[in-house]
Amino acid sequence: MYQYILAIHIIFVVCWMAGLFYAVRLFIYHTEAQQKPEPDRTILSNQFEIMERKLWYIIAVPSMILVLAAGITMLCLEPAWLDQPWMHIKLFFVGCLLVYHFICQNKMKQMASGIYKWTSTQLRIWNEVATVLLFAIVFLVVLKNAVNWIYGLVGLILLSIILMMAVKIYKRMRMKE
Repeated sequence: MYQYILAIHIIFVVCWMAGLFYAVRLFIYHTEAQQKPEPDRTILSNQFEIMERKLWYIIAVPSMILVLAAGITMLCLEPAWLDQPWMHIKLFFVGCLLVYHFICQNKMKQMASGIYKWTSTQLRIWNEVATVLLFAIVFLVVLKNAVNWIYGLVGLILLSIILMMAVKIYKRMRMKE
């Protein structure tokens, strides 16, 4: 039974992450649409709101719920996992991912109300936060106790630096266009 639940857990992690990544990408386009003249701005904003809402409530939220349900079920079936230090760290990162999820949901609601607090560059950086969390969770699960905490932390910091540099390079390329 555990293996079936694990498979469901992995499938819906992929779906949830896809939803999070694409939602923020839509937020970027939605924010950039505010620079367009009318009627383009209104047409684009209305379309992005529909796309964001459908993506969120049909894919991201149900996937998140199924990930959590499968994860809790696996912990109930194998409670010894909770004795493992790597699991505590993984659950911390999963908690961070849940906070990320609900911040995204709040951003979506703000934009639907005409409130655009973040620039498209800030949203691009925000999109990379999910990438860093995904890396941290996957490496913890795969390597478990085999990873040295110092190397893991240095790796996450280097990944973050590389991602931020990529966002800045992309911004410079866009500015030249």
